[in-house]
Amino acid sequence: MQITDHVYSTHIAEDPNTYGAMHPGGTQIYFVGDPADRMVMIDSGEPYRHWRHQILEYWEELGNPAIDAILITHGHGDHIGGLDRLQEAFACPVRCHPKLAPRLQHILGGNSVSALSAREVIQTGAGVTLRPLFTPGHEEDHVCYFLRPDRVLFSGDNLLGNSSSSVRNLKQYMNSLSRMARTRPVVVCPGHGNTIVRGEQRIQQQIAHRQGREDQVIAALAGGATTVGEIVGAVYPRNLRTSLRDAAGRNVRTHLEKLRVEGRIREQESTYTLAE
Repeated sequence: MQITDHVYSTHIAEDPNTYGAMHPGGTQIYFVGDPADRMVMIDSGEPYRHWRHQILEYWEELGNPAIDAILITHGHGDHIGGLDRLQEAFACPVRCHPKLAPRLQHILGGNSVSALSAREVIQTGAGVTLRPLFTPGHEEDHVCYFLRPDRVLFSGDNLLGNSSSSVRNLKQYMNSLSRMARTRPVVVCPGHGNTIVRGEQRIQQQIAHRQGREDQVIAALAGGATTVGEIVGAVYPRNLRTSLRDAAGRNVRTHLEKLRVEGRIREQESTYTLAE
């Protein structure tokens, strides 16, 4: 599927009854550049054979363009699975956040991995350039990529098409959302879910959503909730899927950690005594 003049995607459906429940709308693997010249690929998906076959078949549909690099948004398994075989098929370098580079180098061997720099500009076919944005939050090694000619932001897992992202460090994440918004993207291409039009507006909505969730957490604490489970019960719908409850708990913990770091709440550690 062609999304803009220089952005192409192959959509991989996922089973919503299993691990796909975490990725409503499936996964998108992007090829960026000029199919008649040179391109880059963003992320490599899960380590499943049928995923790899679909990616390579789509590359062939594009005309087997030379691949200058595989750009990685972050080091979660659903974004670097099959990377070794795809990198070998394309005979190209892999670019990623400096914190992820040693791990990928260990996986791939040789001199296949090159760490990105914060002010770098990545060039590919037809003079198309992408700018990496270091955007920690979902994960500390997270990178978004901005395609200025098309006003497209590749958001990885910092912004999803059909759901909210899980967050490791909320304070960093909120700062990263603000940085993403400053690119003023027209289109956001997420790692999972549908392509997002009115991209800048969606990022601002996500900022407001997270702030609203923080207000709900504070209200739950004010109402007497003292544990993560109690806060989840107060904040999230009662019919929340069991498969999503752990993710809800993790999101609550990120809010609590942010509030603790800001000095707005106190955490009391558990104490232990011998049983009588």
